[in-house]
Amino acid sequence: MNCPLKIEFAKTQKGQFLSIPAKLANRHGLISGATGTGKTISLQVLAERFSQIGVPVFLADVKGDLSGLATAGANSPKIAERCQKMQVSEPSFRANPVLFWDVFGKSGHPVRTTLSEVGPILLSRLMNLNETQTVVLQVVFKIADDSDLLLLDIKDLQALLKAVQENIDAFKEQYGHLSSATLGAIQRGLLGFETQGVSDFFSEPGLDIQDLLQVDNSGQGKVSILAADELLRSPLVYSTFLLWVLSELFETLPEVGDQEKPKLVLFIDEAHLLFKDAPSVLVDKIEQVVRFIRSKGVGVYFVTQNPSDIPEVVLGQLSHRIHHALRAFTPQDQKAVKVAAQTLRPNPEFSAQEVITQLGVGEALVSFLNDEGVPIVVERAFILPPGSQIGPIPSEKREALICASSVFGKYENKIDRESAFEKLQNQKSETSPAVEKSSPESHRTDVISEILLGSTGPRGGRKAGLLEKAATRAVRSAANRLGKDLARGFLGSLLGSSPTKRKNR
Repeated sequence: MNCPLKIEFAKTQKGQFLSIPAKLANRHGLISGATGTGKTISLQVLAERFSQIGVPVFLADVKGDLSGLATAGANSPKIAERCQKMQVSEPSFRANPVLFWDVFGKSGHPVRTTLSEVGPILLSRLMNLNETQTVVLQVVFKIADDSDLLLLDIKDLQALLKAVQENIDAFKEQYGHLSSATLGAIQRGLLGFETQGVSDFFSEPGLDIQDLLQVDNSGQGKVSILAADELLRSPLVYSTFLLWVLSELFETLPEVGDQEKPKLVLFIDEAHLLFKDAPSVLVDKIEQVVRFIRSKGVGVYFVTQNPSDIPEVVLGQLSHRIHHALRAFTPQDQKAVKVAAQTLRPNPEFSAQEVITQLGVGEALVSFLNDEGVPIVVERAFILPPGSQIGPIPSEKREALICASSVFGKYENKIDRESAFEKLQNQKSETSPAVEKSSPESHRTDVISEILLGSTGPRGGRKAGLLEKAATRAVRSAANRLGKDLARGFLGSLLGSSPTKRKNR
């Protein structure tokens, strides 16, 4: 009889090893603690343990320290002292198979997606739009969908906004009143992507989620490391990207139920940024994703300074807890300590509320589900040392690993296929000869009119415009919509989403 897989990561002062049952690792988790208390090492240990049992891992490296997962560690006086204190043998030093990713394409394979997939809600949050502007942006996306216009990159949305702006009256009957000032504010908001340096993020080829689910030839799960030290300087971009990844996993992966081990474990560092200033309806959506994504075989582990950073509706879904030391210098800190202690199953041998402020570096209060799915009483424990290198690897080695990876060449070259910008430009070009003698103002109006309302050729042939296409599209069956790259992720639109991702991308 095979023994159940376990993720061993800590040891109590009484000598008991603590392990998360792999079959329940998709019940999600939390790593919390003040700065410098050992959260990063806990994340590293869990990541390499998951990888070693064949579970792919995705994590955000916000400090630039976790690239050390890619190379074997080595004994040192500090590790030897820790092993002696814990009465454990030195770890089995080994490297883990890694994939490096970077939104900016500098420290890893470029990560991209399209505006159509991100959708108006996440995009609105990224642009810091108000409620009215968000609603208008949703309408613009609806116009794009109804008119078979792909919104892939920034210039696509800029071109459509300009067309709508110049012809607001033509859209009123079907889509209601659209304010010129609001459209202008959205257009100005798009300019911010240039200053943040993330305009190339909205392009193709988009990230294939299946590339995050790889195992190597030895059966070890690959660890996908997102370079996030620079990305974190734009907190909204960072949080929006992670929410998009969550949404893509939720939309793409099939239901698998309970398995021997997860299909993927996702670590989200600086998790409070996902919820900062997020509207309640978005928080509710995130809670839904966290609740149901475990049935897709995905475990989500939030890493943050304080458990109170996570909304209660989400915190209640996190079954495995590793609480490093919290400080209680202010009344607010003391309240947070109390809340953290109350979320743990009490241990009659000590007060969690007192101990959590006394923990040393690398110590933690640990609570997780046992094999029967019941939370164990909280234990005070030391996190085991990692077998991979603590700290970053040299940039030269990182570059060599990128060039030798299984996805090298798949994402390095950006492509620009026909989408909204090209279609609008092409239709303008086709109408230019017919109006070349008109005034510039008349020329512009006629061109846009034909794009939106259609035209009749000299032999009576009818060419449909965007609004006519929209009306026709509204009554088409779902079968006729197959092959359209207009799917929206679960978190991307509050107007609803398709149950499965379309595969023609």
